[in-house]
Amino acid sequence: MSNINGITGTSTAELLKQKSKLENPSGGEAFAEHLKSAINEVNELQDKGDKALGDMATGQVKDLHQAALAIGKAETSMKLMLEIRNKALNAYKELGRTQL
Repeated sequence: MSNINGITGTSTAELLKQKSKLENPSGGEAFAEHLKSAINEVNELQDKGDKALGDMATGQVKDLHQAALAIGKAETSMKLMLEIRNKALNAYKELGRTQL
């Protein structure tokens, strides 16, 4: 993982490892674990964004640009998670309407 002043990103090698894990599924448990991991990552980004926002409000922020990046990253990850949730719910409803 690359680390720029406390903000981490996913490296290409790590993405390839995750892709190989997804290509070799080991059942529903693997999906559940991957989903849980993604939710935990979004939660961590939200915590960092909240801390950066609090630091900005109290004047304790040292680098305004890094704080803004943390807040933006938290916002984007939450929007992505909400879109994934919406797509999953729509797929579930569609399966419920399917006649056998």
